[in-house]
Amino acid sequence: MRAAIIDLGTNTCNLLIAESSGDEYNILHQSKHLVRLGDNKIRESEISSEATQRTINAFQHHKQIIDRFQPEIIRVVATSAVRTAANKIEFLELLGESTGWLVKVITGEKEAELIFKGVMLAFRELKQPSLILDIGGGSNELIIAAGTETIWKESQPTGMARIINQFKLSNPISKEEIITLQNHFSKFHQAAIENCRMKNVQTLVGCSGAFDTIADMIDEVNPGEKTRKTQEITMDSFYNVYNTLLKSTREERLVMKGMDFVRVDLIVPAVILIEHLISQTGITQIIQTDFALREGVFYDLIQ
Repeated sequence: MRAAIIDLGTNTCNLLIAESSGDEYNILHQSKHLVRLGDNKIRESEISSEATQRTINAFQHHKQIIDRFQPEIIRVVATSAVRTAANKIEFLELLGESTGWLVKVITGEKEAELIFKGVMLAFRELKQPSLILDIGGGSNELIIAAGTETIWKESQPTGMARIINQFKLSNPISKEEIITLQNHFSKFHQAAIENCRMKNVQTLVGCSGAFDTIADMIDEVNPGEKTRKTQEITMDSFYNVYNTLLKSTREERLVMKGMDFVRVDLIVPAVILIEHLISQTGITQIIQTDFALREGVFYDLIQ
């Protein structure tokens, strides 16, 4: 069975084409397009006309690729920016007219469930209680899991596109602004922190996005150059990147080895969230994986 999965996120529109045979699977193609649904209109719970056109362009580009691979199944899911948009019906109608695809807007709870399935496709099972973190543009999904089961999960509207629109951050970020963001994350993610403490969670599994950029910076490779099903990020390596980013200007980040231009503005609040969760929960290990929502949608199809 061959399937194409499109994950329409707040920052990017991601395409995965994969096929399965029995218990085996093979990833045939991966790509993404910048759509920035979370531009300045996200504060008004609206998708701008410019973001709509960027999304139509991305869909049409993905459609050309999909047509070459001729999958039996095409699944298109949309997440935080679309589910909270006041004009989402009009937006979805325009997308449908451009490609003929039905876009399914998923809840935050469903998004967390599918992210967990993506992690299961990579790990098969988690050896110990772990916190799975997917940092998005519109929302963050946090899942506590062990073995092959979820213990607890949440989705909160604290994605990085929302953060940089809500808080006007200095260049470089100030100490006062770091504290403000830490307090903001505590407000929304306190239940996750408390559950991690109760379950004695020691491992953080970081899905895609910001974690890919951190791993690329550590490995000093260009974005997308290295594919990682799973890779450990040592605490020393993480804190080296963390401290470098907190002192950096936007101009400096643009030329950093491993920096994805999509995340130049988003990576600083992202690492502040990661460090805050580590410091508040006592996590001692970080594992990065490329697998997340779109792989979870694929896994859901083949299960």
